[in-house]
Amino acid sequence: MTPAVADRLALGDLVARYALHADRRDIDALAALFTEDAVLVLPDAPRHLDPVRTFTGREEIAASLAALNGIPVTFHALAGQVFDAGSGPGTATGQVACVAHHISEREPGKATDLVWHTRYTDTYRLDGGAWRIARRELRIDTIETRPVRRWRGSMIS
Repeated sequence: MTPAVADRLALGDLVARYALHADRRDIDALAALFTEDAVLVLPDAPRHLDPVRTFTGREEIAASLAALNGIPVTFHALAGQVFDAGSGPGTATGQVACVAHHISEREPGKATDLVWHTRYTDTYRLDGGAWRIARRELRIDTIETRPVRRWRGSMIS
């Protein structure tokens, strides 16, 4: 069963805000997209591409997502999203495809783009009148590394 149009729009906005807050490094706003008791399960790339590390509650989730601060530039491009009604009232599930770019200068003058082709498996819950992420599992389908010729803050010859 598909959620109502207004709920699908709100869920789409929720996942888009996740990408935006991640790219802006607004960790507090990012954590606020989760319910207080949320669970985030992440891979341990590049060793494990399936979700293996579990973080519970906004505080743990915020601490885990603060790792983004160590990456100079990210760009999370949403590639597709599908939402379904959940098992009970005020719940929904979703599958979100994303291409996540992680740009850094590993050697002086040599920037690279570490690209993850990912899929989020989500459970959402209405919380205080707003949709929030109750559980998010991240799987990486593929990892590639690309050279970067030019990026803001640095010029590569």
